[in-house]
Amino acid sequence: MYDNETREPQYQDYLNLKERKGVTSLGLATNQIYYEDPRHLVILLSRYKFVAKMLSGKAKVLEVGCGDAFGTRIVLQEVGSVCAVDFDPIFVEDVNRRNEHPWEIDCRVHDILSGPVEGQFDAAYALDVLEHIEKTYERTFISNLSSSTGDNGMVVIGLPSIQSQVYASPRSAKGHVNCKDQQDLKDLMEEFFHNVMIFSMNDEVVHTGFFGMAHYLFAICSGKKQS
Repeated sequence: MYDNETREPQYQDYLNLKERKGVTSLGLATNQIYYEDPRHLVILLSRYKFVAKMLSGKAKVLEVGCGDAFGTRIVLQEVGSVCAVDFDPIFVEDVNRRNEHPWEIDCRVHDILSGPVEGQFDAAYALDVLEHIEKTYERTFISNLSSSTGDNGMVVIGLPSIQSQVYASPRSAKGHVNCKDQQDLKDLMEEFFHNVMIFSMNDEVVHTGFFGMAHYLFAICSGKKQS
């Protein structure tokens, strides 16, 4: 019978945290990912790390289409605060149920197609959202996302490339109605921003390599154009 102490004392903090706060649960989406394909969770979190580094030092950041917001803490490590919105109240309820000190985020129900998010943000990002927006509404999406930031605001968009879709799972493929190649993404974002940089991503690695072989694309945008 073991007592309530770890064999090595430096690990006692692990047990103390468990007894004080319990064990942190995965979110609705990340729970499914960890059950079906644990490696994909690493890839997902690496996307958030890239966003965190790109927006490091920003005071007030907006995440659009947060889902279960499991990776949002990574961004919160680098910025002052995060407001996360999603149009699905089931996911927002899940996020707010798991909100805890010192990692609180302001999570709200909001459909970005209906208008900008209240409050001016220094930056905004949307990961794995644009591919779910019908092409008819993509400019409304980008316009409202951009309008949620100030004049000097940055916007980061991440989505699967069109080339990757032959490997997409049935669940992913069902919702992916607007994947793009790098030129289509750049052309769209340049309608709203003077500066648009496109990066490739394969698994956890972000790079400037051949776009045709990229599984995922990032657009880093700044210098809003006046409408």
